[in-house]
Amino acid sequence: MRRRDFIAIMAGIAALSLAVHAQQAVPSIAQTASTDISKCAQNPVGFPQRLDGPRWNGWGADLSNSRFQPAAMAGLTQDQVPLLRLKWAFGFLGRSAAVAQPSIVGGLVFVGGGDREVYALDAKSGCTRWAFKTEAVVRTAISFAPISGTDQFAVFFGDVRANAYAVNATTGALVWKTKVEDHPAARITGAPTLYSGILYVPVSSIEEATGSPPSYQCCTFRGSVVALDIATGRQIWKGYTIPEAPRPTKRNAMGTQLYGPSGAAVWSAPTIDVQRQALYVATGDNYSDPPSETSDAIVAFELATGRMLWHWQATAKDSYVVSCFSADKTNCPESNGPDHDFGQSPILVSLRSGQRVLVVGQKSGVVHALDPDQEGKILWQTRVGKGGPLGGIMWGSAVDQDHVYVANSDVRFSPGGDKTLDPNAGGGLFALDLASGKISMQVPPVPCGSRSRCSPALSAAVTAIPGVVFSGGVSGYLRAYATGDARLLWEVDTARDYPIVNGVSARGGAMDGPGPTIVDGMLYVNSGYAQWGGLPGNVLLAFEVRNP
Repeated sequence: MRRRDFIAIMAGIAALSLAVHAQQAVPSIAQTASTDISKCAQNPVGFPQRLDGPRWNGWGADLSNSRFQPAAMAGLTQDQVPLLRLKWAFGFLGRSAAVAQPSIVGGLVFVGGGDREVYALDAKSGCTRWAFKTEAVVRTAISFAPISGTDQFAVFFGDVRANAYAVNATTGALVWKTKVEDHPAARITGAPTLYSGILYVPVSSIEEATGSPPSYQCCTFRGSVVALDIATGRQIWKGYTIPEAPRPTKRNAMGTQLYGPSGAAVWSAPTIDVQRQALYVATGDNYSDPPSETSDAIVAFELATGRMLWHWQATAKDSYVVSCFSADKTNCPESNGPDHDFGQSPILVSLRSGQRVLVVGQKSGVVHALDPDQEGKILWQTRVGKGGPLGGIMWGSAVDQDHVYVANSDVRFSPGGDKTLDPNAGGGLFALDLASGKISMQVPPVPCGSRSRCSPALSAAVTAIPGVVFSGGVSGYLRAYATGDARLLWEVDTARDYPIVNGVSARGGAMDGPGPTIVDGMLYVNSGYAQWGGLPGNVLLAFEVRNP
């Protein structure tokens, strides 16, 4: 895509991001007021199912962020996938996007609505157990754990004002709330990860957008991971992705003081390496000069202390703010990189040979495999897309023991600067051999045909079960493919109106950000993402196997 074709889109990021940060609802979908219509009958208490039964906890389903659901947890086989039918739909009031991935534990669905509420829903019926009001929009997946020293359980998540929360999982009562970063542009986008009584919270920001005006002293945010005690919310340590604090560097053409280094936000859930007692995160680009060695990188921290153990950089000198794509480039860094951050979590996997691998896809369109036992030594690199500011590879890949499954975005816009998605550009789903990086399976882009506001791009995270990989598209279609031969098993067009279990008008749209979660024979997925010209939507969908 030519840069001038992208200017109008990128220039709108700041206004859009600020609107979201201020929690302004986007009234693009007709709404009716939510009432008690969706409340579960008889005020049930406790959990409908066993806590050690089928579940999907957090972003990647496990500490390795594999996004792979084993057969016993999935309760869904390859032969059953074509029989999936809609069971229920839940609408989020006043939203044009549904971007918080649901977690399912103990027969309850925990999900952020984007409407400044987090919900606990009955997994089978969609009725509401409780709703908790948050200070700001919640985009993260939700993690579940017992509260240390008690017989209670809590759910943990973050909002776009950099607040981390613990909420009682059965009552919806606040246990604690901790602000993990005071920078005004800070937010929590990636899901916090739980391990051994500690909540590891990734911190990102929108200073990439707010730092663009010439009068702004760009930039002072640094990405970080914050370790919190899950019982109290007390900070145990904070590890910055850029060890050096921002300092005054030079003045821009208007005389505004600039600062650096900055950026290297953490957009995704941390990955836990129990064997090495380490934590891995993937970072974004720098916002200002000088560029750091830890942007667009995989960074390892010591679990106990937050000390940086090692880092490996994929793209050097990638300093970027939104104004780099606008007419006024006053605050654009001299480095002016390609904006090739990492939007997804690194996945830790052990091969049949015993080799351990960290595998991660980048917005550059390249999949990287690193050796975590040799400080990120490159094992292989494979390109599957052209790459760009919107990917390349975006929000999440999945692995089984032999392959990594990668969706390619490469979303583009039609010439003319009218923010219209190019219906002929982007897409493609790939399986790569984890040992060699060779492409073993490929699904070509699916054309849009006459569908409006459509792109073949696959930006949303993918999910795998034995023999099947699921991928949602900007087109609004969710598709399931056989991992062995790329055969289409099932597809559903989510971009339509739905009968709902709560008093909110609901419609599906483009699919971006989170991927489906699969538990106990049911599939749960969000639909709706209007940010890049795609179809708006505000719905959580639940599918079950239904025999003809």
